[in-house]
Amino acid sequence: MEVADNPTLYKIRHSLAHILAQAVKQKFPEAKLGFGPPTDTGFFYDFDFGSEVLNESDLKDVEKIMKKIIRQRQSFEKNECDIDGAVAKLQDANEPYKVENAQNLAERGVESFSFYENGPFLDLCEGPHVENTGDLKDAAFKLDRIAGAYWLGDEKNKMLTRVYALAYEKRADLDDYLKRRQLAQKFDHKKLGKELDIYTQNDLIGKGLILWMPNGTIIRNEIEKYACEMEFKYGYKRVSTPQIAKSDLYKKSQHLPAYRESMFPPMVVEEEGAEPTEYYLRPMNCPHHHLIFDSRVRSYRELPLRYAEYGTNYRYEQSGELSGLIRVRCMTLNDAHIYLTHDQFKDEFRSIMKLYQEFYDTFKLSGYSFRLSIRGDDNKDKFKGDDAMWTRGETLLAEVMDELGVEYYVGEGEAAFYGPKVDIQFKNLMGREETVSTIQVDYLSPINFGLKYIDEHGNEQDPLILHRAPLSTHERFISFLLEYYGGAFPTWCAPVQVAMIPVNENCHQFADELKQRLHNEMIRVEVDTSANSFNKKIRTNTVRK
Repeated sequence: MEVADNPTLYKIRHSLAHILAQAVKQKFPEAKLGFGPPTDTGFFYDFDFGSEVLNESDLKDVEKIMKKIIRQRQSFEKNECDIDGAVAKLQDANEPYKVENAQNLAERGVESFSFYENGPFLDLCEGPHVENTGDLKDAAFKLDRIAGAYWLGDEKNKMLTRVYALAYEKRADLDDYLKRRQLAQKFDHKKLGKELDIYTQNDLIGKGLILWMPNGTIIRNEIEKYACEMEFKYGYKRVSTPQIAKSDLYKKSQHLPAYRESMFPPMVVEEEGAEPTEYYLRPMNCPHHHLIFDSRVRSYRELPLRYAEYGTNYRYEQSGELSGLIRVRCMTLNDAHIYLTHDQFKDEFRSIMKLYQEFYDTFKLSGYSFRLSIRGDDNKDKFKGDDAMWTRGETLLAEVMDELGVEYYVGEGEAAFYGPKVDIQFKNLMGREETVSTIQVDYLSPINFGLKYIDEHGNEQDPLILHRAPLSTHERFISFLLEYYGGAFPTWCAPVQVAMIPVNENCHQFADELKQRLHNEMIRVEVDTSANSFNKKIRTNTVRK
């Protein structure tokens, strides 16, 4: 549950953030305040300690001060003023970062500024808060860790000290979170990926660029083989396309105007007698597939036409956002694009959902939810196409989901730039949602590319396009499976399916013969002929899953 969905918990976390700031100011009077918002697990507050240093060992002392403040039952009192009054108050309090924040808000059109005061502490804040600090006596909180954070998130600004805290309504909720976090740390895909020789990274190649070890490559290959078989069963045709294209392609698809910041810089090729040409590493497979569809005249009799490809894409994720296999800069996507008539949409959508369910059953995945990701009313500039197109697509998706009896929630602003989509959300060990599968409706690309088919009356018509990716990227999906299975993959896609442990050297010849027989049956098998004791061999191979 997002913290915004629970007003009581939001108030608790927001109030505790103020109490943390007050406690820090008591222990470090010269500290300057940054931001201190609630989060989905607690809250944080940023501080500039100047010449002083906050250490992890100081957190216990700060917690004690916070508990004293709670027992004092300080009331949270709200008052408002204009920008001049706000700046005057913050200058009197010697809070330069707060002054800058107030001035930034004023430049954006904010005219009224609210302050909350509890005891001797005053903070620029929208609220809301509990009535007094005594209301927090039963809340469970823990100062968790210290990190660095640039002021306003800009690396050109000063690095502040961020104090993270956990906070829940009850102690049992905090204990449950700590237990889940301990389990998540044990099964963290970055940890398991190293222990099980799944993947590695090297600075000589670059950040976010994965080197798949033999074990990881087996997992990738087996999942792709299974996906290809399933797609053959459901009538998909495999295609292969380049990982690079001229800028003209991405201008036509509108990726360059809409997605440029997430693309690698262009490569400029100069050929004799020709103007320099810009080439880009592709961020998506879809523009390439559209050109295959457009390579000749298409009849309505060919539709739905389903093109599938495990295509490698490149996206320039920000350095600070890269994380193991979850956020990378080179990814291989389980992708397909379906070209169909508008009348075929609902039947095709049902077929995709059936395909997805078979995938989930095979991987024993459950507990997922559906999000209808729409454009929403904010930041409409980043979404392409007219209002009528968006209304039509969003209505169509909602109708078919309702007809299927699928429960879903709406995610405003979560759509792709070219159309609305259904995202299938899974929770990781920490309860955070991750998108594993998508189905996207696209009215825009047929317009951009001039795609047509000939209907039964001999007239040209625009096809509708569905983008679908049931198994995400190899990188994200395998990271999810590593944590979901705790590294113990199903036998069919496990890197090593059989490990034989001879009792003594007299058994080695028989073990080797048996290994060869199994190998000839396409079974991945190893024999542990190390000098370790029999019990240690068992432990070693158990740890290797």
